[in-house]
Amino acid sequence: MSSRMAGYLPVSLAMMTVGSTVIASKLIAGHLPAFLATALRFAVAMPFLCALVIFRHQRWPRLNRREWGLLLLQAGTGSVGYTTLLISGLNYLPAADAGVIIGTLPAVSALFSVTVLGERPHGKLIASVLLATVGVVAVAWTGPGPASLSGVLLIPGAVVCESAFILLSKRMPVPLPPLLQATAMTGLGLLVSLPFAVFELPSALPATAAMVAVVWYALIPTVGGFLLWYAGAARVSGSEAATLTAVAPLTAVALAAFFLGERIGVTQVFGIAAVILAILTLALPVRAQARL
Repeated sequence: MSSRMAGYLPVSLAMMTVGSTVIASKLIAGHLPAFLATALRFAVAMPFLCALVIFRHQRWPRLNRREWGLLLLQAGTGSVGYTTLLISGLNYLPAADAGVIIGTLPAVSALFSVTVLGERPHGKLIASVLLATVGVVAVAWTGPGPASLSGVLLIPGAVVCESAFILLSKRMPVPLPPLLQATAMTGLGLLVSLPFAVFELPSALPATAAMVAVVWYALIPTVGGFLLWYAGAARVSGSEAATLTAVAPLTAVALAAFFLGERIGVTQVFGIAAVILAILTLALPVRAQARL
């Protein structure tokens, strides 16, 4: 297997695990409160990540207050904010619709880089954001009432949280090694979500399917997805990695149809086509300006 293909496969599998978070969140929604499910996710994943840190003999660097603050903000947005908003939004929307909206992450992240980091916008970014917007509008157009509108607002909120996480990670003076970063996000995510989860403790045991979904969320997307992503990301370019993120919404929509029995209509197909085209547009190389 070539080096490039050795990168494509794990990155694609990682994006499949991201797509599966939509299905897991749908199974959790309505059976477990969002913060409690989030805290359980981190509590299950944490021992496995700690064991990996020990097994690989990785040592924690000495961090100052600002760096710990940035890590805490990353955990609050990318770990807790993303998960709780995704679960909450899936109380109102089908998983297939949520999968389309989650696919807008590359375009939203690129837009954040322009508006917050001051990076220079290119025509392909504008086109990508417009296409991603068309995809979300296609989903929102099918909503029968205010309940679906709540989902259309909550799930883009999850995308914004994940984009903020990416932005904050770029602010770290010296980024942590990938395994330590994932362990820090899991541990701090547990710390942030636990106080809220205590007030959401149910009086009875939740449905078995919801608990299985929490364990899946913890072990497959959180631990397995992380290992797959970083195993492949080092072997592919940024544009190739951006293109492969299209696997996530495709996986979410396919799993929604296969496991949840959701009907995939014309608007969902149109929406996901627009989102994937947005990702592909964003991945196109920027043409260098000719020097006079």
